[in-house]
Amino acid sequence: MAERRTKREIAMVVAGLAIVVAAVGPLALHWLTNAPDQRMVDLDVYRSGGQAVLRGAPVYDFMTQPPQLLPFTYPPFAVLLAVPLAFLPWAAAQWVWAGLILLALTVTVRYAFRGLLQRFPAWAPVLTGVLVAICAYPMPLRDQFRFGQVDVFLVAMCVADCAAPRTRWPRGLLVGLATAIKLTPGVFVVYFLVTGRRREAVNAVVGAAVATLGTFLVLPADSADYWFGALFDSERLGSNTATTNQSIRGMLLRAYLPSPVVAALWLACAALIAYVGFRAARRAAQAGDEIGAVAITGLVGVLVSPVSWIHHLAWLVVVLGALAGTGRDRKGLALAAGVWLFYVLTIPWWGIDLLAHHVGPRPIGRIVQDAYGLGALVLLFVFHRRRPAEMGPGRRSESDRVDASRDEPKVGTLGS
Repeated sequence: MAERRTKREIAMVVAGLAIVVAAVGPLALHWLTNAPDQRMVDLDVYRSGGQAVLRGAPVYDFMTQPPQLLPFTYPPFAVLLAVPLAFLPWAAAQWVWAGLILLALTVTVRYAFRGLLQRFPAWAPVLTGVLVAICAYPMPLRDQFRFGQVDVFLVAMCVADCAAPRTRWPRGLLVGLATAIKLTPGVFVVYFLVTGRRREAVNAVVGAAVATLGTFLVLPADSADYWFGALFDSERLGSNTATTNQSIRGMLLRAYLPSPVVAALWLACAALIAYVGFRAARRAAQAGDEIGAVAITGLVGVLVSPVSWIHHLAWLVVVLGALAGTGRDRKGLALAAGVWLFYVLTIPWWGIDLLAHHVGPRPIGRIVQDAYGLGALVLLFVFHRRRPAEMGPGRRSESDRVDASRDEPKVGTLGS
């Protein structure tokens, strides 16, 4: 009987893997075989940064090869992590990175859709494969493969840190390391504070500080270049007015208002979004909807950031999991399906076409061009309006978490 069950479990895992390969393989292969100068251009930046470290060249001075000419824009801790890529041939690095993206997406799906997967435990491997395949196709996730991006890794780290029932690491550490790689996950330090998890917030801050200060010891000149120079040059990231910047600031910049007006409006909107968003996240966490709270916090980070490219919306996986819940709420499933379709379609580029061909009023074209960012705003409003009864099962309520922690194996905690 046990042998038959083991064979069945193996068959389920194999079936899940087959679904992922069949559904996601063509997507990954498409971007791995497109024009060489368009192939995983961000991965090329990471790998070139690692090569610069090995050569002893200034990390924040190099540009990748034409026609891209892209600089390294992340904190110096990220370039240390990129050094292993420098030892791989370019073709091998692309395949390895595509596999790692798929692994990070699978980890994210396992946490984000835990309520649904726990409802069908016998079919969980197959269902995981189906969900990974579905979640790979919205544009923010397609762009992970297209550009060789790092966002889905950061999402996986943050959702694991917040939503894992038990951790073998000091909770908050992964958020800290993600923040040291790319600053935007720092919004989860605020999330920890507003939900009363001071120890986790301290762990995150200490983890980020240790990684950053440790990098200062290894790469002092590059660290100084970043923290006292490159950090404050938002144009290093690319044109902030581009359609791909779907943050609130990006939308305001595309309205071509005077710069002081844009700055004032952005700060006011960012403050309001942060206030509403973190209140909604705290309420969701208190109701036991940890995945919903993580989704809200991720959306807040995307909206208030000065620059949020479309691939930064990789938080969409967590959003879909929060909306789907256990799958018992048909309204939630329908909403998740609608959100998925919205982000599969290339709607912002429809806006560009409307503007370029002078079809309809220009404000309508701008609204369509800003569709993904406005969609994130609407999702934030939806989560804000959710009643506790509509919230999916989260990690656990705070009191349950504290009670359960007494039975967990003791783990060292940074900063406590």
